[in-house]
Amino acid sequence: QVPLVESGGGLVQAGGSLRLSCAASGRTFSSYVMGWFRQAPGKEREFVAAIDWSGGSTDYADSVKGRFTISRDNAKKMVYLQMNSLKPEDTAVYYCAADRGTYFSRRYYQTPMEYDYWGQGTQVTVSS
Repeated sequence: QVPLVESGGGLVQAGGSLRLSCAASGRTFSSYVMGWFRQAPGKEREFVAAIDWSGGSTDYADSVKGRFTISRDNAKKMVYLQMNSLKPEDTAVYYCAADRGTYFSRRYYQTPMEYDYWGQGTQVTVSS
């Protein structure tokens, strides 16, 4: 298993920045594709960003492209989501997830059901 714990959420004004962190445990962290998802009240969980095993490939939802950056540190077993130029519509609970997949393909990493492990989530609230 890969227990995941998110942190770094909070309240920020529009235009501000936050950095989310996701701490993993277990010896096989580097064998997981990692993703960030978010879920706003009354809405389905949606893909935000994903990163491959080495950190060499990343992908983003169109709504956050150019504003958010995903990264990972396999030695520290950490995944990060740097969020800049935040907008009120970014308000949601943000989840970190791990996918024990063998392909880094949008077909898989954008789909919540493909992920094997999830964190408990961290609230991000952006005020206007």
